[in-house]
Amino acid sequence: MSRRQLERGTAMRGMVSEAGIVALDADFPPDGSGPDADCDILHLDMDAFFASVERLRRPEARGRPIIVGGTGPRGVVSSADYLARAYGVHSAMPMTRATRLCPDALVYPPDGRAYRRVSEAIMDILRSVTPLVQPLSLDEAFLDVSGARRRLGGPVRIAAMIRERVREEQRLTCSVGVAATRFMAKLGSTHCKPDGLLLIPTDHVEEFLDPLPVGALPGVGERTEQTLARLGVRTVGRLARYEPDLLRKELGDKAGTRLAELARGVDESPVVPESPDKSIGAEETFAEDVTDPETVDRELLRLAEKVGRRLRASGQAGRTVSVKLRRGDFSTITRSRTLPEGTDVAREINAVARELYTASGLRGVPLRLVGVRVEGIIPVERAHRQLALGEEESGWRDVERVMDQVAARFGPGAIQSAVLAKRDENDV
Repeated sequence: MSRRQLERGTAMRGMVSEAGIVALDADFPPDGSGPDADCDILHLDMDAFFASVERLRRPEARGRPIIVGGTGPRGVVSSADYLARAYGVHSAMPMTRATRLCPDALVYPPDGRAYRRVSEAIMDILRSVTPLVQPLSLDEAFLDVSGARRRLGGPVRIAAMIRERVREEQRLTCSVGVAATRFMAKLGSTHCKPDGLLLIPTDHVEEFLDPLPVGALPGVGERTEQTLARLGVRTVGRLARYEPDLLRKELGDKAGTRLAELARGVDESPVVPESPDKSIGAEETFAEDVTDPETVDRELLRLAEKVGRRLRASGQAGRTVSVKLRRGDFSTITRSRTLPEGTDVAREINAVARELYTASGLRGVPLRLVGVRVEGIIPVERAHRQLALGEEESGWRDVERVMDQVAARFGPGAIQSAVLAKRDENDV
């Protein structure tokens, strides 16, 4: 696909192929100087999140439509997979109507705890890219990746990497919009669902927006849409060219001004990270179930180092170390231990994680996923360790900080523990 063909396709699907995936060719150079040069905002939206998580947990759901929601007489749909949506089922629909439309669907009550666990893992992936992550709910978030360009490449390449990691690590799909503003990025993810990636370059914003119905704009409900229709305004393009003073007169100063700006693609709202982390973690899903305890130990070390780097990068430490162990049959257990003082040292985190794994009784049991998490997060300056009389500082914190500096300059694989390096050599 040529550059000209890609650009001409922007109004409908953006810089994407028919499969909904951005073509990472010469149009998207690694330095981010291509069509996404000023498009630092990403919006990630998981596809049918609750229903997709249930499908992973339910072997009997293979090939069947899935609906998640209340099952009582007043129950409503929380989520429906795309098989059920083909029958007209959608969220907020009364469950009685949904089951009439799709009688073959499997209906499950929501499991908030399970969804939160998966959401935390996904948000961990996003925060490993940039600290500028603003979750909107369990299944969607904005990211500002301007600070990650030098390390990871342009926004489109970063978006593609995120989608690949979500698919590999969580076995779920997501849709990502890439644009210069939050508003346009969110429109992008909406228009490439499911399982797509859509770039809306700044010089194609007007072309993208103009044909859309005014109802596509946030803040345009049924009543506002009726008011605009009375004025002869039914598309975003018509709204963008409507006299702003008349629009404010009809809708009020605040709403009229906001809609006039959105119709032109103007949105100056920044990505605002959520409140400080309550926990920091990482997990890995094996390509095949692993029974070898040494392999699991190495993976726990790698995850502990990843968590330690994130703690040090954020200037935080934590007291409680936990491990997640998921068996081959998808049953999952977690074990945790609280330390006397907070730590950001991977060696200490790994020591606890390995002890928890050994005490779990699952050494040698087939595992498909392992995870390491540190909770009880506090600023690192409040976590200074009090040495016992005659005890010397181990120096591991200083060693790991030097490793951080090397990795920041030469890349994450430039320096690592000997155990992990030996494993990588054996894999070649």
